[in-house]
Amino acid sequence: MNNMLNAIDDVLLMGPGPSYIPPEVYEAMSKKTLGHLDPYFIEIMDEIKKLLQQLFKTTNNLTVPVSGTGSAGMETCFVNLIEKGDPVLILINGVFGVRMQDVATRLGAAVDALEFPWGTPVIPENVKGKIEEKAYKIVAMVHAETSTGVKNPVQEVGALLKGSDTLFLVDTVTSLGGIEVSVDDWGIDAVYSGTQKCLSCPPGLAPVSFSDRAVDVIMGRKSKVPNWYLDMSMVANYWTGKKRAYHHTAPINMLYALYQALLLIIAEDLDNVWRRHESAHATLVSGLETLGLDMVVEPGYRLPMLNAVYIPEGVDDGDVRKRLRFDYNIEIGGGLGDFAGKVWRIGLMGHTAREKYANRLVDALKKIIR
Repeated sequence: MNNMLNAIDDVLLMGPGPSYIPPEVYEAMSKKTLGHLDPYFIEIMDEIKKLLQQLFKTTNNLTVPVSGTGSAGMETCFVNLIEKGDPVLILINGVFGVRMQDVATRLGAAVDALEFPWGTPVIPENVKGKIEEKAYKIVAMVHAETSTGVKNPVQEVGALLKGSDTLFLVDTVTSLGGIEVSVDDWGIDAVYSGTQKCLSCPPGLAPVSFSDRAVDVIMGRKSKVPNWYLDMSMVANYWTGKKRAYHHTAPINMLYALYQALLLIIAEDLDNVWRRHESAHATLVSGLETLGLDMVVEPGYRLPMLNAVYIPEGVDDGDVRKRLRFDYNIEIGGGLGDFAGKVWRIGLMGHTAREKYANRLVDALKKIIR
């Protein structure tokens, strides 16, 4: 029987995730597997928590990676904080805001949605008006909307909620490790991310962090968390308890990979990492403009790590992406939701965020389109 793994090429991942993985991370994954309660592995767990706190810019004790992808992080935050009938406001300007709405609705929350046109940011003044009309248990929004390439004003919305009892829940799946995320300074109570974007780690873990008052809400629930696997009141005993209690078998080798990925980011220094993303983004935008391609998002609200580009009239979306993949070993993403068939999504995430890769893609597009 043929081993299909032998046919896998070294593809330059420039889509909306996963991103290109550094060799050091692959090497870490290949280390010998330890038991999930092994004393040495617990030391690695503790180091991962500290590194995540640095990246999230938080002192939250409950800062851990959940076993699952970024969507598991979303489920974790909502399922632990929502009880039936809770009033929740979701700010929506793309696919992942819609997904938040779906998850909260399935949990029986009384969900209101404040929507904004795709490709444009959330407007804090509109949010202010909405929260003055009604008291919400949770206000939730996406920091980096992966479906459109928009950076939303999380800091400004957090300031609107300061001093209230409302919990602020934020999706940083695409932003963490690529642009600043300041959980404590921005007043964020629950936050989640994913390993496969700017952390340049394979998909499979979802870093989350809960403020002390969010933990109080979880511990003070009237009903049990309806999802056993993601119940942080139990998972916390494995990650933060003085005596570690088994909850489920952690994905040991994936945690090795995350540990190494975080070490690489911290060693490079966060400011340098963010500058590298901005530099690669500027190179890409400049190159795309020379090809006559238009960006979806206005300059002040563009994400450096996820670039949405309008597909030129008369150009076949699928054909271009197929030729990029098989002729040039480059992957980019198509549009999602309202943008399906209308835009390309080009990722400059983590290890992929380098000027040389931006130039390589522009050169390939030039040959294909012209």
